Amino acid sequence: MQETATVKHPLNLEGVVIGKVVDFDPASDQLYPFNFTASNTELSPEVLADTAVFSDWITGQMAKANARYGIGGYDEHRTIYARSSHFDAGEEPRRLHLGVDIWGPAGTKVYNFYKAEVHSFKFNDHYGDYGATIILKYDINGRVFYALYGHLSLSSIADLKVGQKIAKGAAFATFGIPEENGHWPPHLHFQLIFNLFSARGDYPGVCPFSQKAVFLLNSPDPSAILKHTFKAALI
Repeated sequence: MQETATVKHPLNLEGVVIGKVVDFDPASDQLYPFNFTASNTELSPEVLADTAVFSDWITGQMAKANARYGIGGYDEHRTIYARSSHFDAGEEPRRLHLGVDIWGPAGTKVYNFYKAEVHSFKFNDHYGDYGATIILKYDINGRVFYALYGHLSLSSIADLKVGQKIAKGAAFATFGIPEENGHWPPHLHFQLIFNLFSARGDYPGVCPFSQKAVFLLNSPDPSAILKHTFKAALI
């Protein structure tokens, strides 16, 4: 996920101070890089079919690594979406992940990394979906883009209004419990989007592999933002 000197990110963040997305102390906290591809044979269909068992597996992996959060997932071809028919509605199943997931306890605070306004929000209440979702609109150095925050708590969207200003550094949301986050182990789906088209409170976070190039062009690597939270721990 780390940027290299030879790759120019499509967002121009020159001269901009980017804030944190979650609490993290690079001097003492650790990240655990999750692998949700077919090469991870620990994630059997039995584990994935039971959200409680899946949650215990996630928590156990982080505990063994003494990690505050688990992370990963951008441009990852995942097998875990086979747990929900939500990703199999089209001719080709959706398996390519378009954001970064930050895995941690329900109730974890989510902070706004730069001043923004609420574009839209929605409770996407389907098994395997986002659950409570917020999309914020940003304008940095003249470039308008959006960030989708998925798998949140219902309290995160309870008092929101479209057009509401969210200050940089504001704790505006929290990770949701499975009953509120689409029936996943608690985590944040963080995705950058240039063009939402007509979408409101929702946008694909997973796409068919054959459409990878188009979707990744519209959803660039979020590490450009997240590296300011996790520093050298983001690999």
